[in-house]
This record gives sequence, C-alpha cells and structure tokens, in this order.
Amino acid sequence: MPKFSVIISVFNKEKYIAGTLRSVLAQTFTDFEVVILNDGSTDNSGAEILKFKDPRIRYFSKENSGASAARNFAIQQAEAEYIALMDADDFWHPFYLEEQSRLLNDFPEESVFATATEIKRNGKTFTNCYSIKTIGKDSILVDYFEASQLDSVLLSISTVLKKDVFENVGWYDPKIKSGEDTDLYVRIGLKYKVVFSPKVCATYIVRKNSLFQSVKKIEEKANFEAYEIFEKDNPALKKFLDLNRYSLCILAKLEGNKEAFQKNFLKINQENLSKKQQFLLRQNKTILKYLSKTKDNLEKLGLRLGTFK
Repeated sequence: MPKFSVIISVFNKEKYIAGTLRSVLAQTFTDFEVVILNDGSTDNSGAEILKFKDPRIRYFSKENSGASAARNFAIQQAEAEYIALMDADDFWHPFYLEEQSRLLNDFPEESVFATATEIKRNGKTFTNCYSIKTIGKDSILVDYFEASQLDSVLLSISTVLKKDVFENVGWYDPKIKSGEDTDLYVRIGLKYKVVFSPKVCATYIVRKNSLFQSVKKIEEKANFEAYEIFEKDNPALKKFLDLNRYSLCILAKLEGNKEAFQKNFLKINQENLSKKQQFLLRQNKTILKYLSKTKDNLEKLGLRLGTFK
C-alpha cells in the first residue's frame, strides 16, 4: 500500500494537466499513487493524461459530475491512508511530499497537514500570508480559523488528510459550485488542528478561465449558514466567517444584488473587518469595479494588494 494517494480531478485542463502530472511524478518522495479522474472533459485532457505510462497512475473516466462529486469519487478509490489533494493546473515543488512525510512523522497523532504556498497571478509570484507567526518556525500545530484570516493554510494543492477525516466531517458538498473547498475546511477546522509547515512547497496559479474566476453568481458560492450556530463560542470562527461574508457582500454589490448584500452585511461584526474593508463596503458598484481593475494592473507590476483585503 502506498504512503499517499494523490487525488486529481480533471475537467478541460488539456493545456495544464501534463505540467501538473510532471510536478507530481518528479517528487523526491516516491511512495505514492496518483488517482486521477477525467470528469467528462470535452477537450483532449484524457489523451494528455494517457500519454503518461507511470505505473503509479490509476486513471478513471466518467461523465461530468462537477468538482465536488468528482473529488469525492477519486478519494473513494484511494488505497493509501493519507490523501494528498492536488488541482489539475497547479504545481508541486519536488520536495512537497517529502515535507508532508516529515510532518506526518513529527506529528503522528494528528490527521490534517499543510504547507505554505505561493500564488502566481498576472505574471507575478507572491508568497501567501497567514495570520500566524511563522518566521523562525519549523512546523507548528495551528487552529485553522486563527491561522487563515489572511490566506487559508489549507488549499487543494497543499493539504494532506487522513482518509478517515472525510468519514468524520463529511465529503465535498456537490450543491456548492464555488467555495466547496472552504466549506470542507470549516468542517475540518471545527474538529481538527492543522499541522502547518511555513516552507513553500506548492504554487497555485490563478488563470482567467478557472472555475474560481468564472463563477460570479452569489447563489453559486458557499454561504456558511450551517456553521452560524458555532460562532458564539468560537471568536476565531466568527471572524473567519465575517471575512467570508465581507467577500460575499463585495460580490453582491458587483452583481447589484441588494438583498444578498443586506443579508450578509447584517451578520458581520464590523470590528472583525479592517478600516479598508469597511470603506470598500460603503462604495458603489462602479467604484468597486474600478478598484478591482486597478488592483490587477498593480499586480502586473509586482505589487500585491490582496483580494479587497
């Protein structure tokens, strides 16, 4: 039995999947399998995958079922105890699984493991920022909500989970088109601590045609209403959810959806937002669109402003 099952679901990623697979197969830690599902791609993704003859690859193909259902299917085929999540258009550094293996050995009683990541957008690369002190740290045990109030310490390219975590917290929710990852991470954060390494081991690439970029309707986003009952006794969760509600408010303003804006705005404790975030919530649709365009132009020059943070 392999140490890790690398899980990749693919939908129309013919331009990128080969590069992703090469980064996985180039790992210095080699005791793993790759469970890859072609989720009804209408391009040549399947042909690109089948060019790889590595015996560690287990290939499946089925009709399109959406990102959540596809990931659930692939995870259920996994033979290893540890699930290493991976997206079909991102990259691991060669030492990624080696670092995850070290975390598993150093924290044998834990079930959730992650490394730091970098993000490539508009031709520039930035190291993600976390709401915990990592300078001079080796690896630490963190509360997901406390650590993820800037960038999330759990991402679908940098997270390893014991397979039984899914049995304990549930699977990806097929009803959510965008934000299904964060919805899962909230459930994980309510039950587990995260072993986190500040070593950058993976690169997340923001592409214009990505699902995250293409899903703009607020009703297709995760709304986190199921977790409101836990907010009162968990201030870190409350702030984490308020920051997500802030993002939903911005999206609602851009859509011109006054009802959705008001619904989320009334739930936010304004003290959990920065002065800049409070300012942005007061702006109209035209100003927000202008500021978003300005942010993209500045990032092309190497200046990261974050996502309205």
